[in-house]
Amino acid sequence: MENAQLINLSRQVALRRQLDVTANNLANMTTSGYKAKHMKFEEYLMPVAQATAFQRGDRTLSYVQDARTFTDFQAGGIIMTGNPLDLAVDGDGWFAVQMEDGSEAYTRNGSFHLDSAGQLVTPDGRPVLTEGGPITFSTQDGQIDIAADGTISSELGVRGRVRLVAFQEPRNAVSIGNNLMTYTDPQPVTRTRVIQGAVEQSNVHGITAVTELIEITRKYESVTKLMKDTYDLSRSAVERLGKSQA
Repeated sequence: MENAQLINLSRQVALRRQLDVTANNLANMTTSGYKAKHMKFEEYLMPVAQATAFQRGDRTLSYVQDARTFTDFQAGGIIMTGNPLDLAVDGDGWFAVQMEDGSEAYTRNGSFHLDSAGQLVTPDGRPVLTEGGPITFSTQDGQIDIAADGTISSELGVRGRVRLVAFQEPRNAVSIGNNLMTYTDPQPVTRTRVIQGAVEQSNVHGITAVTELIEITRKYESVTKLMKDTYDLSRSAVERLGKSQA
């Protein structure tokens, strides 16, 4: 019975993690620039369990393993907001932002604003980078215009250019939370257009995510019932064995 329970448990753990990932997608359905996460499952072969230990033998059992979580890099829709500091990327580019330790991270969330010091920052207050580093505006700048190539201009003239990077191998990008990614060797962008006064929507499809959530929940309930039935069968067998030897 241990083997059946262990197989069921491996499936239950994988489903629980998949449920967390899908629920997180739903929670970020309205987060600008959010990229949906999905899980990849693999078969994992293990020896037969005997007396609470795994014994090497002729047979192996097939378990479920959540191999990794991967990101769907498909672009979301672009909506106009009218806010001159909101930016959207039409293409493969990513905005560069500065982390607390001075390193760079990358995001597609262009819902930018000015902090109390006039610095252009992300929704969570991280400096948005230009080719020359963080940028700060004053009241003398007046109206801020950002061209399709990312060039930033104000009444004081050209102030800089938004730093945009591209990932040659997006699958190697690492999600670090807060809608941010890291990448070891970002490349200059090509064929990318910056749209001022707009943001990219999340690429999570609500109906698909809800359907997936319901399906995962049903599978989890089914596995839970199967584990209970297996436990009841084991207990019944032990009780009958005890009565026969009494």
